[in-house]
Amino acid sequence: MRPGRLDQLVYLPLPDLECRRAIFGAATRKSPLAADISLDDFAARTEGYSGADITELCQRACKLAIRQHIADASAGAPEDQRCTIITSAHFEEAFSKARKSVTAADVKKFETFQASMRAR
Repeated sequence: MRPGRLDQLVYLPLPDLECRRAIFGAATRKSPLAADISLDDFAARTEGYSGADITELCQRACKLAIRQHIADASAGAPEDQRCTIITSAHFEEAFSKARKSVTAADVKKFETFQASMRAR
């Protein structure tokens, strides 16, 4: 924090299940997803992730699909056999590299700070 940048400190907790589902929906709203993808399942798997973490996960899955499309085209695959949607395999690979940016210790620190500010 730098002086003069904020007049108030606002604590935003990590998103709950419903909010994580909404973040997945917003982050993939313009993306072609495979029919077997369940954003509800992804939301359940991302307990403790921030909105930015979830958005990064979706962007990574999209980039993986794009790379696969390019690789398919480079290999000479016919147009109708190239990757054109984001599949569960793309998301699984993205999940394998996903990380939580907010630790349990960070959450505890912010909640303690929030409680101390309420006591004033």
